[in-house]
Amino acid sequence: MAIAKMTKVMIAAHRSQAVELLEALQAAGIVELLDAERAMISKEWPELQIEGRRPRDLEETNHRLEKAVAFLGQYSQDKRSIFEPLQPVNRSEYSRAISGAEAIDLLEAAEKTQSEMEKLCNQCENVGGTLEMLKPWKSLQTPVEEIRQLQRASCLVGLVPYQHYKEICEKLSEFGAAIQEVGATGTMHACIIVCLKENAGEVQKILRSGDFESVNFEGMTGTVSELISEYQSRLENARSDWSKAEGRAREMAKQLLTLQILSDHYGNLLHREQTRMTSPATESVILLEGWVKEHDFSKLEQIVGRFDAANVGRIEAGRGEVRPVEIENSGVVRPFESITRLYGMPHPTDADPTVFLAPFFALFFGICLTDAAYGLVMIGIMWWLLKKIKGDAKFIKMMLYCSIVTVVAGALTGGWCADAIQIFVPSLSSFRESIMWFDPFVKPMHFFVLSLVLGYLQIIFGIGVGFWNKFRSGRVQEAIWDHGTWFVWLNSLALFGLGKTGVLPSWTATVAGLVAVVPGIGILLFSEREGGWGARVGMGCYNLFSTVFYVGDVLSYIRLMALGMVTGGFGMAINVISKQVGEMPYVGWLLGGLIFVGGHLFNIANSMLSAFVHSMRLQFVEFFTKFVIGGGKDFEPLRKQYNHIQVEE
Repeated sequence: MAIAKMTKVMIAAHRSQAVELLEALQAAGIVELLDAERAMISKEWPELQIEGRRPRDLEETNHRLEKAVAFLGQYSQDKRSIFEPLQPVNRSEYSRAISGAEAIDLLEAAEKTQSEMEKLCNQCENVGGTLEMLKPWKSLQTPVEEIRQLQRASCLVGLVPYQHYKEICEKLSEFGAAIQEVGATGTMHACIIVCLKENAGEVQKILRSGDFESVNFEGMTGTVSELISEYQSRLENARSDWSKAEGRAREMAKQLLTLQILSDHYGNLLHREQTRMTSPATESVILLEGWVKEHDFSKLEQIVGRFDAANVGRIEAGRGEVRPVEIENSGVVRPFESITRLYGMPHPTDADPTVFLAPFFALFFGICLTDAAYGLVMIGIMWWLLKKIKGDAKFIKMMLYCSIVTVVAGALTGGWCADAIQIFVPSLSSFRESIMWFDPFVKPMHFFVLSLVLGYLQIIFGIGVGFWNKFRSGRVQEAIWDHGTWFVWLNSLALFGLGKTGVLPSWTATVAGLVAVVPGIGILLFSEREGGWGARVGMGCYNLFSTVFYVGDVLSYIRLMALGMVTGGFGMAINVISKQVGEMPYVGWLLGGLIFVGGHLFNIANSMLSAFVHSMRLQFVEFFTKFVIGGGKDFEPLRKQYNHIQVEE
């Protein structure tokens, strides 16, 4: 349960076996390969070549397949659910799909149908737009081609806004122009304006000032009624052809799985080929530099050993080169990797925080809800989700563990749908009290102190983890001055305060005060170990002052009490409303029951979100900062990735 130890490797293979070797490595998914830009060998031997060209044929085919899958997916009846997003496919079906010509024929047919449907869709839009343009002119009896054939006069056709119509008519009359309204559309008059050709320029200025929209019948012949009939016929034909094409698409969508298989196959093939083309090489040998987990090295040797013109060996990492990071946990701790990965990978020199955060996160989550009934409901939901989800369910497992802790925390604080037992089932009050530690609404200071104590313990634990991690890795000075001194200093101050307030015997304060002098001097002189003594002491003074920041960190844990009280308070309000509504005659019991169930379900959802976010915040801001540097790079081995299918061996 730690950060996996990584080994730098170099694989040399003859070009004739490079493709098969990369396929085997991709199938195993255990080695991260570096391209020429990141590989240290390229920096040491700049004369090494890379193929340079892109696998354009594969890229184009992969793009075509993705586009066709998206197109046919709209018409597929087999919609994947969030519980099973990938279609299970057995190995024989996979091999049959990628080796036959059926998928390529289907791809070409899908592309042809998609292109046809796009053209028909554009045609429908264009014809529909023309019909909308013609409708206001339906009463015009003159063939449209004759409108502009006057010899001594100009004829302008277009739309005039209602608000400018009278004004334009008055101005046009000054130039002897005539305007005739033919129809109307929305807020516009469809008009024909006739004027002498010598006045055409002035008339057009008047029309432009009134937001006149010119209409063009160019290329059309016949009356508007005839044109409307013609274009309606075109629109009906285009829609009919589109429906037929859609029917063909629905038929092809029944074979969508074949295209999905081929799409994922080509995606993996493209990834493999891109790796080959970006790896440093000589004229006859390709050099694959990368990282593998130490415990997978023997497996890598076996894979490479199957090729007679390939070899693998360990190499030293370059100066300043940062190895990738992978965290490995098992059992109950593994699901809590979801929280660590949300934060980002730890630095290679860090300790894996997952095992340390797991108990705290689950405990804090439960305290934020403090309701046993809510926990039981959540257990039922998470158990059902675990049965339904196919694939990675680490997050759901983590929430299941948190739900179990919620039941315990709720039972100890007497929360069963808030105070539902006291209000609705008073006969169970003795059972509630027999397993209850304290009631937060009766003894809120107990909850307050508990939150502070848990916060202090987690912060001190984080400092201890930092000390242990640096000490075991040989960084003894860093362990002592950056963590050890603070561990003793903060605990001494805590004991001093408890002794002074009478919680502990008074002599405890005296002893703790004397002990605190030693780590205080250590922080003052050695917490900053670079520069002159003046700068070091000055920074040491600041670091001693930053003790107040630790106090702020501890106070942040009061949010545990706040959220726990809010969850209970909201639930109590729901119970009061339910009881009052339930006392109504006839349907009161039904309405009260609906309010009770709906209100508490809402409270569960809202409180779960708050508990998750704030418990996570306490880990990231107050806990991780005590021992996690962060910023590690994810370990990304060359592996097969599937977006549509899941191959079952």
